[in-house]
Amino acid sequence: MTSTAKSLLADIQSLAPDIAARAAEIEAGRGIPIDLVKDLRSVGVFRLLVPRSHGGLELELSQAVEVIAALSKIEGSVGWIAMIAGGTQLLAPLLPRETYDQVYRNGPDVIFAGSNQPAGTAEATSGGWRVSGRWPFASGSQHADWIAGYCVMMQDGAALPGPVAGAPLMRGFFLPAHHWQIEDTWYAAGLKGTGSNHVVLKDTIVPDANFFDLMGGLPCLPGPLYQAPLQTLPLLHGPFGVGVADGALDELVAHARTGRQQFRAAASMRDTEAFQYELGRTESELRAARAFLEVQVASHWHRALTGTLRNEAVFTQVTQGAIWLSNACIRVVDACFALGGGSALYETSPLQRRLRDIHVAGQHVTVQQRHYVDAGKLLLGPPASDGTERKNTSARIYDRPRAKVG
Repeated sequence: MTSTAKSLLADIQSLAPDIAARAAEIEAGRGIPIDLVKDLRSVGVFRLLVPRSHGGLELELSQAVEVIAALSKIEGSVGWIAMIAGGTQLLAPLLPRETYDQVYRNGPDVIFAGSNQPAGTAEATSGGWRVSGRWPFASGSQHADWIAGYCVMMQDGAALPGPVAGAPLMRGFFLPAHHWQIEDTWYAAGLKGTGSNHVVLKDTIVPDANFFDLMGGLPCLPGPLYQAPLQTLPLLHGPFGVGVADGALDELVAHARTGRQQFRAAASMRDTEAFQYELGRTESELRAARAFLEVQVASHWHRALTGTLRNEAVFTQVTQGAIWLSNACIRVVDACFALGGGSALYETSPLQRRLRDIHVAGQHVTVQQRHYVDAGKLLLGPPASDGTERKNTSARIYDRPRAKVG
């Protein structure tokens, strides 16, 4: 790990007591307090994947993942905001270089928010596109500098055709936050501190230079991860889940070490064999999730360095991995909450907050289990021209050459 990454993690740990102590305040305010946002900004949380050419840290993928996991372990909403920031830092290089330079003209600590749903329309007009829409789940919108949205592109009242037959043309765009209206809608079960409100534009002219093509656009920067943001975004959900699950397990262990004895139990939690068994089993699942994330990150970084990320199979299998990790971490947190007993029900217990946060995160479109279908189709491969099944010969992204035995 580089000295830069070590320094950042050390700074995060120095902030950890204050962040943890303010968890209730973060939830009640349904957003990260502005002074805490300033602290996170000052240590570099919002420049993880910003290129060094623009003053950013441009961390290697494994280092950025460790930062997101560390913040998520301290407090779920803070980790989620860091994940969103890192992901959007990969999208921004799809803008034209002049626009990208404008975004970072005042320094590298730009905070992004946005929504990946095509909940708006962009009608071609003089000077660009006339955009209207109402986008949900814009995490971090209260303290954002720039906000992104996705639109169906229109001309003369009709949707322009996209590259896929029967589907409309869709594009993303960035616009400074002061152009947007924020609707206070984030009354949610978990991740309450993310401030994932609706954001609105009404008949706003957006220059063509502010739009980008997520599916086919080419980056204006040379860094390895900027070449394939679509294939990288699902992976960033992994460290969030692992961090939250890791925090839940630590909190359960600390709870058991107090010597608490549950009602009708013959011994304290820590001295009960049934508790010890479940604790050991739960930790093994967390260790498996962490190990898989490490393998996934290493494979992804290798592909980024060799320029082999931009293909549909990689996106499908990275998404498959993100879904599995999300559900594995949900199982870990569920087990910790159940083992915590009746005391875990109260708002004073961090276990109930972990439970709500991890389940809300599991509802994100990226990690919905329905996307397993795409991985199954990829594995089966297309049928042969004569209608018989044909073996899929495409390499899986985690395959490694096997050493000969003997």
